[in-house]
Amino acid sequence: MIDPRIRRAAKIELARRRFWDYCNLKSPDFYKRDRKFLIDLCDQFQDFIESDDEVMIVNLPPRHGKSRTVGNLVEWALGKDKKQKIMTGSYNETLSTNFSKNVRNTILEEKADEDRIVYSDIFPGVTIKRGDGAMNMWSLEGGYNNYLATSPTGTATGFGASLMIIDDLIKNAEEANNADKLERDWEWFTNTMLSRLEEGGKIIIVMTRWHSEDLAGRALKHFAEIGSKVRHIVYKAVQDDGSMLCPEILSKRSYEKKVKLMGADIASANYQQEPIDIKGKLYSSFKTYTKLPMDEHGNLLFTEIRNYTDTADEGDDYLCSINYGVYNHEAYVLNVLYTNAPMEVTEPATAQMLFDDKVNIADIESNNGGRGFARSVERILLEKFKTNRTRINTFHQTKNKTARIISNATWVMDHVYFPVNWRDRWPEYYDAMTKYQREGKNKHDDAPDCTTGIAEKIGQGSAFSFD
Repeated sequence: MIDPRIRRAAKIELARRRFWDYCNLKSPDFYKRDRKFLIDLCDQFQDFIESDDEVMIVNLPPRHGKSRTVGNLVEWALGKDKKQKIMTGSYNETLSTNFSKNVRNTILEEKADEDRIVYSDIFPGVTIKRGDGAMNMWSLEGGYNNYLATSPTGTATGFGASLMIIDDLIKNAEEANNADKLERDWEWFTNTMLSRLEEGGKIIIVMTRWHSEDLAGRALKHFAEIGSKVRHIVYKAVQDDGSMLCPEILSKRSYEKKVKLMGADIASANYQQEPIDIKGKLYSSFKTYTKLPMDEHGNLLFTEIRNYTDTADEGDDYLCSINYGVYNHEAYVLNVLYTNAPMEVTEPATAQMLFDDKVNIADIESNNGGRGFARSVERILLEKFKTNRTRINTFHQTKNKTARIISNATWVMDHVYFPVNWRDRWPEYYDAMTKYQREGKNKHDDAPDCTTGIAEKIGQGSAFSFD
């Protein structure tokens, strides 16, 4: 029979050494030893903190212990090193306050039962500094500014972080489909949070994966591009063999009932960590070409070479101008100008493109200054290039933009051919086309709108009135 005092001392020592044992000791009913993914998650967190990796991104389904484990990590990390300066970011001020309160209360818990192990047993001497225990920002005795809990609507002024933890910034599909919300999250992370990270500091982002442009998606791309050491861990509710990640937390029966009440895209994001926009994309595929249609003598078989131009409606919109060859009622994209540069740049650039590709007819939308743009392009063609080969038509578009884009999507996918390397040639245009959502708030619709004009011109006759 092991002496209870020896057993107790062993539990305390293990909790001090290993993060998993700390979680298990604190909440044995949740951190059970047969929940292998939680053991792995805890060990991954500890290994990351002790390694030279710089960024860790964890994607985990709802109700599987994301926030709970992150809170435990803050407690354990501060117990291990009182000089740690930890900043956590949550969805809003209420959540960030609750997060801070839970961590602070754990550290301050007083011993009421001799047999109960509390924080001060595991990390003696680690406590909140007197007079420095505000709800969202406090220090430890012997430390300075050890903890700050904030949110995109909060503040991080005057705080530097050696460990930064971001916990789920998106709460639902509506926000995941809102390009403005995704952009605000990224700007908050880069402009506010990253500016607080000290030299050699580490970043942890823990979230359900919603969108390819959510914080996790953009962070993965950004940190890979600058050569940071990134650790990416993904836990799916349903494993490849059909079994559940943790049947006690989410059974197969419960999962199937939940999925029936939500769309396939939301279910894939919530439980399988597949971005919602992958399921919700308007265009599922695009056709490409490696060679243009030619006869046996190498002559192009186009019946005509056309251009469709949609000028920028507002200051942050993009001009989109597309040259395309027409063959058998199909369009072969030759060149694309997609930019938010001012008209003094786009007018000569459009004229140059029309001249280079020997365009026969250019259809230029006359809404919001487009007629003046067309006149300038025509003038540049005559004065600079000494040609009137291109007939310029201006027209006024009156139909609903979104309805036009959606109703012509199938034709675009079936009959518009892009160069096989179009992603490299026109990256912004490519992104705008491949990420456009059937539902939700898209940041820009200029590329699909202009491409839809090609479909209307070739595939369904004239859908606009010429001036």
